[in-house]
Amino acid sequence: MSEVVRIEGCRSCGSRQLRRFLSLGDMPLSDGFLRSDQLASPEPRFPLDVAFCEDCTLVQIEHTVAPEILFDSDYPYFSSVSETVVDNARANVEARLAEGRLGPRSLVVEIASNDGYLLQFYRARGIPVLGIDPAPGPAAEARRRGIDTLVTFFGLDLALRLRAEGRQADVIHANNVLAHVADTNGFVAGLATLLKPEGVAVIEVPYVRDLVEKTAFDTIYHEHLCYFSVHAARTLFARHGLVLARVERLPIHGGSLRLFVTPCGHPDSGVETLLEEERAAGIDRFAFYVRFGERIEALRAKLLALLTELKRQGARIVGYGAAAKGTILLNYCGIDARFLDYVVDRNPHKQGRYIPGVRLAIRPPEAILADPPDYLLILSWNITDEILRQQQAFRARGGRFVVPVPDPEIL
Repeated sequence: MSEVVRIEGCRSCGSRQLRRFLSLGDMPLSDGFLRSDQLASPEPRFPLDVAFCEDCTLVQIEHTVAPEILFDSDYPYFSSVSETVVDNARANVEARLAEGRLGPRSLVVEIASNDGYLLQFYRARGIPVLGIDPAPGPAAEARRRGIDTLVTFFGLDLALRLRAEGRQADVIHANNVLAHVADTNGFVAGLATLLKPEGVAVIEVPYVRDLVEKTAFDTIYHEHLCYFSVHAARTLFARHGLVLARVERLPIHGGSLRLFVTPCGHPDSGVETLLEEERAAGIDRFAFYVRFGERIEALRAKLLALLTELKRQGARIVGYGAAAKGTILLNYCGIDARFLDYVVDRNPHKQGRYIPGVRLAIRPPEAILADPPDYLLILSWNITDEILRQQQAFRARGGRFVVPVPDPEIL
């Protein structure tokens, strides 16, 4: 596979009835944080164009960057850094254990298991687990926690091999990975193969309705190939003999769906309720998306005007959270060293590096007190409450916060 490929048809149904409604231009890789020795060289940039499938309603980006580039040996994302992510995983596991279906002879598999942030809670209760993740760094951390982890990509071939070995899953977790996979149908076929007949896949995806309604354009980046509605998800699973049995809406990541998918059974009433809500909102029609670009431009103009006025007043501003969404927001809005002195992040694997595109230095959060700004621009706005708790000392000294999405404001 070349570095980037433009798709010829829908990632789910194969239809060529794709209608573009947004172009963010050529963007650097959202997690491509630079070392100091890379600053003299140009970075690769790839198109970020978003389209709607008229046939199955799936929203998707039109280009695929090779996964070996996106998830290389230097992949810096470690789930355990975020308290919000870990708390969400713990609650998810506790709910599955409360259902009373799991015991010492069960198997729980997580696809994109990262550093073991979720499976650790099953292991602590004596439930056998298996992690699958292609990124060596996070996988090595999971193994240090005693979690058996395969360092590879998941798909139908791997599912067939595991099934041949006698390993089928009672529960499969797949948090924020379905949208990352270029072979969407191969991934779902793998789920159907790996699940026991009475098993359940518990899948979390960002919800396209929240993305649009909250103007969360920074959730769009090269790792996120698809943006799911309940309509699009149900159609995809049904193609592989799987039933979308239940759906929960979650606040995490700015708004997500938790999808419960089984080889048999029937949807509960909540699935039809959400489908009716989507039809009423127009999520299953192209018209819902056509003005999204205008709202993004309005947000950019408002945010830049706010930051420009703060700088005119002599304020020092620092970014908080070297998240993937931060890379997109900073680059699309043109927020660089003219506006921000530096960016801080709790992840030690990002500290000492630089934000792709805008080349802002990433420092540890302690820099905020050692070299204090007047304002923090919260780039990880989806965990604003967590950041406010962490930065009570900054707030006590009179520090203020700029939250850019869904509507730029000062706290």
